[in-house]
Amino acid sequence: MAPSTDPSRTNTFSAAYSSPQLNGTFEHTIHSTPPNPSQQDVKTKVAYLSELRKLVPELQNDINVFLTQQMEEDKKAAEAQGRQLSEKEAKEEENYGEEVVEDDA
Repeated sequence: MAPSTDPSRTNTFSAAYSSPQLNGTFEHTIHSTPPNPSQQDVKTKVAYLSELRKLVPELQNDINVFLTQQMEEDKKAAEAQGRQLSEKEAKEEENYGEEVVEDDA
């Protein structure tokens, strides 16, 4: 989203997730005044970019929480229908977030 230079307008930092089964929109308000491209006000630019830098991981976390909840719901629905994880899926889930080195022996 391009920042508005209108001080009365609220600026947001947002992301959208879309799949055939699910959609999600994630948004955070930016409170810092966006820098005016025609001015060289370093303090304004630093404040704005600093806030954006802080919001990026927050937005990533929101998306991760959303997707994790959806994965748990999908897993419960599959189990209710009698489907189980394959051996490969179970191993991937067990090692999620871990670096796994495969033996080539």
